[in-house]
This record gives sequence, structure tokens and C-alpha cells, in this order.
Amino acid sequence: MSLLQPLNLPPYPFKITDNNGQLFILDEIRKKQIVLTPEEWVRQHFVQYLIHHKKYPKGLIKLEGGLKLHGLLKRSDIVVHDVTGKKILLIECKAPTVNIDQKVFDQAARYNMVHKVRLLAVTNGLVNHCCNIDYENNSYSFLKELPDYTDLSHSK
Repeated sequence: MSLLQPLNLPPYPFKITDNNGQLFILDEIRKKQIVLTPEEWVRQHFVQYLIHHKKYPKGLIKLEGGLKLHGLLKRSDIVVHDVTGKKILLIECKAPTVNIDQKVFDQAARYNMVHKVRLLAVTNGLVNHCCNIDYENNSYSFLKELPDYTDLSHSK
């Protein structure tokens, strides 16, 4: 399987460079070249999907932010904030070869114990799931698709 395999996300004309056989992709959010791994390929596609198709403002997206969970340092793949700085969306990205199963949801849920967002998504670039967390009723519900930013920013 190719590192640059087509995903179930819109294609984007990424700036990819080859440095002695090591591929790098320009990350527009972090404004630097990042080693191109299968997971990074998915993360970069999903970021472009957020910006260009779901209208999430680029300046409100944070990639690979650190968090502390049970005394351990972890990294959340993508966190989106609203204009007030409140975290509204957590996205866990996996390589296309990783099945989106209960383990992946459990990891995202553990990270969300720190972030406490109401919208959680997991993706491997081929399969994308999004759910809404209802903290009042201690439940969650799957959504057909990720809401547009304008839909989120006008709801509580």
C-alpha cells in the first residue's frame, strides 16, 4: 500500500518534498514541514476538509496539542476551538491501515476526559465517525456527518 493512498476525503494539492528518500508535507497550521507518515497523511487531509468543506477557521485549529492524562503526557491529533477559545471538537486520526474500532473510540474518550468537548470524531481517512457528547444525560449519539463550523458556532 502506498504512503499517499487515496482517502475517503477530498483530495488537496499538498506541498510534498523528498529529502534523501524521506517525504515531508507542509503543514499549513503549524507552518512547517512534517515527516509524512500514514497518520500524518490522514491528519493533513482532515484539516483541509475542516477548512475548505466544513468552513472551520484555520486559526482555531490546533494540531498535536499536549495533554496530561493520569500523569502521562499524550498528544491529541486535532482540537478545534470556538472564537472564545473554548474547545468544541476533538479529532483522533489513525493511519488508513488501523481499524476504527472500540479501542480507537476509547482512546478518544480518554483524551476527551481532559478536553471535555461535546463533539468527538475519529478517522483513518477511509472511515470517519462523529458523535455528540451529552454531558447532562451521560450519553452520546452518532451523527451522520461532522457539522459545519457555522452550525456549531450558532449553537450552545
